[in-house]
Amino acid sequence: MLTHPTFSIRNLLAMTLLALFLFAPFLAYISHQTVLEAIQSRGELRVATRQSPTTYFLEEGEPGGFEYELAKLYADHLGVKLKIISYNRLQEIYDSLRLNNTHLAAAGLTITPERQTRFEFGPSYMESKTQLIYRSGNKRPKGFDDLGEGRLEVMANSSHAELLATLTPEGVDWHVADGDLEVLDLISRVDEGELDYTLVDATEFTINRAFFPRVRPAFTITEPQPIAWMLKQQRDTSLQHSLSNFFADEEIQHAIEGLKERYFSRSQRLNLVDNLTFRRHMETRLPPLRDWFQQAAEETGISWQLLAAIGYQESHWNPRAVSPTGVRGVMMLTQTTARSLGLTKRTDPEQSIRGGARYFAGIHKRLPERLQEPDRTYFALAAYNVGRGHLEDARILTERAGKNPDSWEDVKAHLPLLTQAKWYKTVKHGFARGHEPVVYVRNIRRYRHQLMLESRLEAVQQQQSASGAAASRLPEALPNTL
Repeated sequence: MLTHPTFSIRNLLAMTLLALFLFAPFLAYISHQTVLEAIQSRGELRVATRQSPTTYFLEEGEPGGFEYELAKLYADHLGVKLKIISYNRLQEIYDSLRLNNTHLAAAGLTITPERQTRFEFGPSYMESKTQLIYRSGNKRPKGFDDLGEGRLEVMANSSHAELLATLTPEGVDWHVADGDLEVLDLISRVDEGELDYTLVDATEFTINRAFFPRVRPAFTITEPQPIAWMLKQQRDTSLQHSLSNFFADEEIQHAIEGLKERYFSRSQRLNLVDNLTFRRHMETRLPPLRDWFQQAAEETGISWQLLAAIGYQESHWNPRAVSPTGVRGVMMLTQTTARSLGLTKRTDPEQSIRGGARYFAGIHKRLPERLQEPDRTYFALAAYNVGRGHLEDARILTERAGKNPDSWEDVKAHLPLLTQAKWYKTVKHGFARGHEPVVYVRNIRRYRHQLMLESRLEAVQQQQSASGAAASRLPEALPNTL
């Protein structure tokens, strides 16, 4: 028997109305959820970013980067998990926001008038100013009028392109680079003489200048510009209000300053001459030793970059190094120390590195428990250099002065006093060359910083290659350059 069509349509309409009636409360709930409520109910914050040595990277399977750590702080603040989605181009980040694939973009994006017509921004957490750079040996331009016929290129969809569109006078020849080229690619092209000029963020250029020894800043184009997280434009402002509260928190502001110190501090960078020598030794002397540093790291729990930095400070990675006082090898161990560690030949690089790592780990472990990182490591380095007794004397002098004996910043100001009789006669272990451990710790921190940056560069390049990104020998731009 055939069913009358009208009956089927009536049944369908009735079932549809019933479904709407039954699910109306649920649909109403969904429609009235704010963006912030949706993030919290689903337990996930989706953040768009880009791979770079400071923005976001994976090193030995562990995520890092300024933007990653800041986004992690915000996710923890909301009580949700952080989901990082990395893109290769700025346009892909824009599209991810527009299509609701991500909640915000944390990629070191400058707030510009053009971007403000399409997106919202959270509070600014950093500033940047833009510089034009050129290759040394060429005439330094003092302004756009001096560029002549030189070719100027900037990254596609960047704030630099927007800036040039509004600032450059007529007759200046500038171009948007191919879509796959990043800021560091453009700096490299200037360094190699393939391009005359490009625009960079001053902080980013300072960090990476040692990698491009033939590049110089010509002139500054803008006053510092604000950098912030980018959000989709919409009536719902719950996420913006949440970000305002987050960035206004004093503890968060303190944490941001710590992240800036870790990723952007000038104090951790080598000068240009030292860096050129260091990089040459990285290419020639480090490769045969790297596996042993990494093996020693696995055995002791001390990062291989820190161990390698100690080795460089001690011997410049020269296994046959000998000091006037008789210490030898990569880690420059005394005969007494070598014997206590069971070493048979101090000039054997494997024995020296693994023995020196165990020795340093022992010093680190025996320090007072109340000493916290990163100060604990700095104290261990100072003790490795000058001896634990003299270090304790300096801590006593620090405490007498009303300063914090558990703070490296306070103690390093009092170590040099151990060269003066009026001070060293009042403590147990007497005279010490107190200036040396201060310089020793400073140098090792800088060498470690450089090694960590190199590791991040390698990790980013490997990730880009694995993900099918454009083959480029340089990584993504740093966070405050776009």
